[in-house]
Amino acid sequence: MNRRCPTLALVVPCYNEQDALPRTLNMIAALLKDLQSEGRISSESFALYVDDGSRDATWELVGAAHAGSPQSCRGLKFAGNAGHQNALYAGLLQVCAMVDCAISLDADLQDDLAAIRPMLAHFAEGCDIVYGVRNDRSSDSFLKRNTAHVFYKCMEVLGVKLIPDHADFRLTSRPVLEALASYSEHNLFLRGIFPSMGFRSATVGYTRLARQAGESKYPFRRMLSFALSGITAFSPMPLRLAGILSVGTLLLALLESLRALLTYFAGGTVVGWTSLMIALLLLGSVQLFCLAVIGEYMARMFTEMKRRPRYLIEKIL
Repeated sequence: MNRRCPTLALVVPCYNEQDALPRTLNMIAALLKDLQSEGRISSESFALYVDDGSRDATWELVGAAHAGSPQSCRGLKFAGNAGHQNALYAGLLQVCAMVDCAISLDADLQDDLAAIRPMLAHFAEGCDIVYGVRNDRSSDSFLKRNTAHVFYKCMEVLGVKLIPDHADFRLTSRPVLEALASYSEHNLFLRGIFPSMGFRSATVGYTRLARQAGESKYPFRRMLSFALSGITAFSPMPLRLAGILSVGTLLLALLESLRALLTYFAGGTVVGWTSLMIALLLLGSVQLFCLAVIGEYMARMFTEMKRRPRYLIEKIL
C-alpha cells in the first residue's frame, strides 16, 4: 500500500441530484487533476458515483461524464432506492480492491473539498481512518442543531462510540475497507461501525458549506429514523431500560396496593376511581412503551433473518 502517493477513490452517493451534479462533477474532476499534479495521489485515482435509484437525470449525467473521462469518472447504479448507507457501503466495497484509500462525501459538496488534502496527509502518516468533523453547526436550523446535540448525548449515555459532529465525510484505507466487507448486517450505521473497528484514526476540522442546488435528502422524519437505526444497531440499552422501567412500575403498584390494604383494614374509605385510573394509565403506558421498544428490535431481527440482498446493482460504468 502506497501511503505517499496512493491510488484514491472518491465515493459519492447520489439520489436525485441532477441540479447539483454538473457542478460536483466538474469540481471533483478538477480536484483529482490538481492532486495528481501535486503528487499527492496516483494517476489511477478516480471518482465513483453511486446512483441510489434516482428518478431524475442523475445517471445520465454520470454516464456523460464517464464517456468523456472513463478513467477518472465511474458509476454504479442501483435497480431501486436502497438508502444512503447502502449506497455508500456498495461504493466502498466496489473500490476496495482497486485503491489504497477511499474518501466518501456527499454529492451536494457541502463537505469541503479543501479538507481532503489534510486527510491525505494524515493517511501518509499512518492513519487508517480520518474523520471530517464540522467546526461548528451555526449554519444549521435551531431544531437540527439541538436535536443533533441531543442525539450525540443519548448515544454517549447508551454506550455507543461516535465521533461528534461527524457525518459520512471520511477517509478509509484498504485494510479498513476489507474489514468493512465482513459486516453483514442489514441495519447499517456506518458512523458507528468505523469508530468501533479500532484502527488508528485522526480528525480534520472543516466548515460545512451551504447547498448550492437541489434540496436536502434528510428531512426531520428521515433524521429521526436514522437515529433510531443507530441506537438499535449498536445498543441493547433500550431493552434493559424497558425492563428497569417495568420493575419500577411493579414496585410502585405493590406500594399502592399495600397502602390501599392498610387503609381498608384501618376502616378508612379507599378513593376508588382516581387511584384506579392513575394506576391503569401508568401501567398501561409503560407496557405499551416496553412493547414498542421490543417490537422495534424484533423488526430489525426479522429484517436480518430474511437475508435478502441490501441492494441490487443494475449497471456499472
